[in-house]
Amino acid sequence: MKDRRIEDLEKRLDHRFRDRSLLMTALTHPSYGSDHRQPDYQRLEFLGDAVIELVVSQMLFARHPHMKEGLLTRLRASMVREETLSEIARGLMLGPLIRLSQCELRTGGAEKTSILCDVCEAVVAAVYLDGGFDAARELVERLMTPRLPGLDEDGLDDKSRLQEALQSDGFPSPEYQLTGQTGPDHDPLFSVCVTLEGKILGEGSGHSKRAAQQVAAREALETLRTAIPERKNGPCA
Repeated sequence: MKDRRIEDLEKRLDHRFRDRSLLMTALTHPSYGSDHRQPDYQRLEFLGDAVIELVVSQMLFARHPHMKEGLLTRLRASMVREETLSEIARGLMLGPLIRLSQCELRTGGAEKTSILCDVCEAVVAAVYLDGGFDAARELVERLMTPRLPGLDEDGLDDKSRLQEALQSDGFPSPEYQLTGQTGPDHDPLFSVCVTLEGKILGEGSGHSKRAAQQVAAREALETLRTAIPERKNGPCA
C-alpha cells in the first residue's frame, strides 16, 4: 500500500499518526493477518467500540439535559450501530484500504457492512492510542454530529413524529425518496423528499440519508402544522 493513500486517509481523519503501525493494524482483516502472520484489527475494534460509545454518550448527555436514562440508551443504540458506522467508513473511503485475504477479496469483503463497521471502530481506537482521548473525541464528534437526530424530550425523532401524526389522522405511512447526491465521496450531501399519496410534504438534505430524511420529516411536520389536511383532499391540497 502506497504511503500516499495513507497520507490521504490521515487528511480525511484530520490526524497525522506518529505510529502508523496502529493505523495499518486497524486496516488489517483477520483473514489477512492470519495469512501473513500480522496483527489484525480485532483488539482495536473492541477498544474503538467503547471509545465511540463514550463520546456519543457525552454528546447525547449534553444535548438532552432532561432526557431519561432509558431514552438516552435507546438513542445511543440507534446511532452506534453497524449501519451507521459502515456508512461512516464508506465516507472515509476505508474499503479500498482494508487488507484482506484473497478469499475475502473475491467475496467483496471491502464492501461488507460488518467489516466496514469493524474497521471504523478499529481506526477510532488507533487514533485514540496514537493521539489520546481528545484526538479520538474530536474525530468521533465530527463524524457523528451530522447524524444526531432531532429528538424532543419524548424520545421521538422527526420521522417518528411525522408517522404518528399522519396515522392519527388516518393517513398511510409517508415515503422517502432520494432525489440527489452531491459532494465528494468522502463527504457526500444527500437530498431527500418525503411524499404522501404522491404529493411532496417536505424536502431536506444531510450528510447521510438518514439525516436528510429527518430534515425532510421536520419540514413536513411544519407543513402539517400550517395546513391541517382533510383526508379526501390529501395533505397538500
